[in-house]
Order: sequence, then C-alpha cells, then structure tokens
Amino acid sequence: MALLSDLNKQLDQPVQRRPFRWWHIPLLLVLIAGTVLAYYSGNRHRSSDATAFQQCEGNVFGTIYHVTYDCSTDLQSAIDSVLNTVDMSLSPFNPQSVITAVNNNENVTVDSHFQTVFRLAKQVSAETDGAFDITVAPLVNAWGFGFKNKENVTDSLIAELLTHVGIDKVNLEGGHVIKTDSLTMLDCSAIAKGYGVDAVGLYLEQQGIANYMVEIGGEVRVRGTNSRGEKWQIGVMKPVDDASCQQTEIQQVLPVTDRAMATSGNYRNYYEEGNRKYAHTIDPHSGRPVQHSILSSTVLASDCATADAYATAFMVLGLDKAKAVLKRHPELSAFFIYADDSGELATTEVNIKGDE
Repeated sequence: MALLSDLNKQLDQPVQRRPFRWWHIPLLLVLIAGTVLAYYSGNRHRSSDATAFQQCEGNVFGTIYHVTYDCSTDLQSAIDSVLNTVDMSLSPFNPQSVITAVNNNENVTVDSHFQTVFRLAKQVSAETDGAFDITVAPLVNAWGFGFKNKENVTDSLIAELLTHVGIDKVNLEGGHVIKTDSLTMLDCSAIAKGYGVDAVGLYLEQQGIANYMVEIGGEVRVRGTNSRGEKWQIGVMKPVDDASCQQTEIQQVLPVTDRAMATSGNYRNYYEEGNRKYAHTIDPHSGRPVQHSILSSTVLASDCATADAYATAFMVLGLDKAKAVLKRHPELSAFFIYADDSGELATTEVNIKGDE
C-alpha cells in the first residue's frame, strides 16, 4: 500500500508538460505487441449510456499503450503528460532523465517517482534473494538489451561487470543516490513500465473514474468492470518464439478486476547468434541470460509495479524457487507457462482464485 500512497501524493502535484521522449532502442521495439494481450473485443464494447467508455492509445516507453475508461471526457492529453513525467524520471534511454543523471554520477536530487520505484526495487530484491536487481544494467547493456551498445561478451568481461552489480552498492540518502562503486548503473526497465501503468490508473481514480483498464506493452491495471458490467478479460499469450511479434495466440484468459497484472517472458525480446538464443532476462548472480523451464511468468498484485518486478524475478528464480516466494506472499498470484520434462508446454497456477 506504500506504493499507492506515494503515487497518490505525486499525482496531487500539478502535471508538468515536457517534450515527449520514447524509451526505445531497436531491441526494445519488439515488445510492441506486449506479453499480455487484453481482449479488446469485449473490453472495448461501447455503452449506449450517455457516459460512454473512452479509449485512447499512443506510444510510450518504446511500446504502445491502451487505456479504456468510463468517462465522457477525453483525457488523453493528461494521460500523456503523466507518462511523460514518469519518462523524465526513470527512462535510461532519455538523456535528460533523472536516472541518466544518476548513472552519470551527477549530483542530482531524485524525484518522488524515482524514490518510490527505488524503494520498491530494494524490497523485491530482498524478498527474492537478489533475483530482482536494478543494478544489473552493465550486464544488460553488454548482452545487447540495454541503453548502451552490445559488447563482445567473454567470461572475463562478465566477471568484471559482476563486480559492479549488487543493489547493496546503492542507497538513498536525503534525496540522493549514494553509490559505493561509481561504475554501478541502474536500469529500472523491469519495473518502470508497471509503475507507469499505476501512475495512469491513479490519475484516473483521482478524476473519480471507477471503471478502467490501463495497458502498456502488456502490463495491465484494471478497476471496476468493462462497459458490459463484466470483469475485464485479460489474455495471457502463448509463449511462442517470435521476435517479430506476429504470433498472438492466447494460452489463457483471466477475468480480472481491481488488480494489476504483468508478464515476463523471453520469447519476444531475444536474438540468435552462433546457433544460440540469447534472451533479455539476465540473472544478476551469473551475469548471463536465464535458461530454465519457465517460458512465461505472469503475476497479479494490487499494483502493477509490484507485479512487474516479481514477474521478472520469477523468470530468474525458476519454477520451484518462485513457488517458494509465492508461499510467503499469499497476496500475490501467479500463472506460469513452462516446458515439462518431455518438452511440452504446461501451465500451473499459484494463489489464483476462481473469483480473480
């Protein structure tokens, strides 16, 4: 609940309009289709009432957002402004952002958005034995999935970069990020998109809107019901290797209300080199792309930033360790798609109730 409280305080401040900047590099553009596909055929059905559900979409964070909300007023301009503010705080691809200044070791006072995400990242890292770590940025960059150029990865390079990784190397003191290693860099991409979803959702709630769905690149937050008075129908995509994002087969549909949902998977953002596949989820302990049976990790939580972070952490942990974390956190729900011993797709649900 601390995240929601912090976000509400931030959104009470006047929204500043800043030049729009995408978080994007070519490798991230493959996320446009998203990992979670919302069922817009049902969710976007227009009401015949005077107050029709509004729909808007746009480009942000190197992907596409969709918002459906129960209001007669067009709020797209304000929604874009909220997202621009998050971009100016947390985008490592934005040369003017707060996080870029931190990575450049500038003496900058970080804003409330940054502080909220930083604290949550620390918390999730502690709860997952370091599987979620925003200081993994140097390794993400080296493997070609970050905000700097890909390098020729060798065992010695990985060993050297690992010396600069570890969330214990960074702390917040008086609104400043204090590093014990000047070469440590931050990349909040595995949590910031979910945070952006929450920021838009809380803005809509401040406008008195009780029924809405916010989706950014597959990360979703819903409240209330859709225009048919039903729970929002959110589809989890089948994890088929497809960097072109043309495959959109649905594996499972979850009826959801008053929850947020995020999915992490290695079947969209990857590349092949030397007859090997390299996926974008990097294990902070080994310094290498994760390789295990989980193909897709979907997490439901009260807020999307939390769901986003845990979905990534579970991809790193693997199925058994992810289940152990979920046992300690009954407030979280998860849906996993994995390869069984025979190599066939299998699914398992943890803490998902029938009335989800």
